[in-house]
Amino acid sequence: MAVSIRLDPEIEERLDQLVAQTGRAKSYYLRELIEGGLDDLEDFYLADATMERVRRGSEKLLDATQVRKDLGLDH
Repeated sequence: MAVSIRLDPEIEERLDQLVAQTGRAKSYYLRELIEGGLDDLEDFYLADATMERVRRGSEKLLDATQVRKDLGLDH
């Protein structure tokens, strides 16, 4: 999949320097950044969306006492 993005000139210069010093392609480093950061982005934005549903009252909440009992964690 081809994607086009605009980078801040300072960021692009840093990327260009890294490419020049290592001989790897820009696409290699951009792919590394995306793959490495996607988990964090998913965690943040999915958690944020869940909290918004909690605030609206449309997300089911579980009581910790009941969960512990259901899992057999209370003796």
